[in-house]
Amino acid sequence: MKASIEISMYPLDENYVKFISAYIEQLKSYNDIEVHSNTMSTQIFGEYDRLMEILSIESKKAMEDNPPIVIVFKLVNADLRPNQ
Repeated sequence: MKASIEISMYPLDENYVKFISAYIEQLKSYNDIEVHSNTMSTQIFGEYDRLMEILSIESKKAMEDNPPIVIVFKLVNADLRPNQ
């Protein structure tokens, strides 16, 4: 099943940009998903099971290695890539 997930990350640290940037770069390292970022959030697109696996791996790493972080996901069971 195709899915789309919107991610917003809120590191509770004054240097929040570096944590967000690192998380996005890790997401972009996977060649089997599509990643779109803008100034408000990041969206990822692909197969549901794979997206959830990647989010589990990368969110856990981000939370283990950094100060407290809030991550908000919005998930839809459809391919909502721009221009689709």
